[in-house]
Amino acid sequence: MSDTPQIAAALDRVGPRIKDLRTRRGVTLAELSADTGISTSTLSRLEMGQRRPSLELLLPIALAFRVQLDELVAAPQVADPRIVRAPRTVSGRTILPLTRQRGGLQAFKVTVPPSQAEPHVVVHDGYEWLYVLSGRLRLVLGDHDVVLGQGEAAEFDTRVPHWFGSTGRGPVEILSLFGPQGQRMHMRAKSTG
Repeated sequence: MSDTPQIAAALDRVGPRIKDLRTRRGVTLAELSADTGISTSTLSRLEMGQRRPSLELLLPIALAFRVQLDELVAAPQVADPRIVRAPRTVSGRTILPLTRQRGGLQAFKVTVPPSQAEPHVVVHDGYEWLYVLSGRLRLVLGDHDVVLGQGEAAEFDTRVPHWFGSTGRGPVEILSLFGPQGQRMHMRAKSTG
């Protein structure tokens, strides 16, 4: 009896799941072999997809790792990835949360109306990263008074007196990433050379 494509695909993922679980837990093939009674060569072939998973192989592995059998066989359940949070208006600015969590690093899309062009500097704990999506953003930071255009970014320690808003010539849309004091953005770029 041949497997359906869905069953074959699920069986193909079992070996990599076992290897991932084993390596995340820092367990060697020899240690897993000792815990399960399955030879290291069979375990190795199972992880590489060269051995078909069977109940006789999977049960001892699930017991050794203290996981449910479906964790080795079934695809992980994925919750709806969409972030559905209503925008809110704060001091005339429209703020749309882009992250679910309330603590740690948070992301927002902020629309600042053209009427908010007069600086009112503030100071608070945190670290902020701003990226201009559209319009022109005026940023007052300490002794600096700069204008950022579309595609430009800025980052700063929010303990420095600061304010950002419109230049007065139209609304500005930005992405704002805000984190607790000491938590800065870490950006990585792949080398082209």
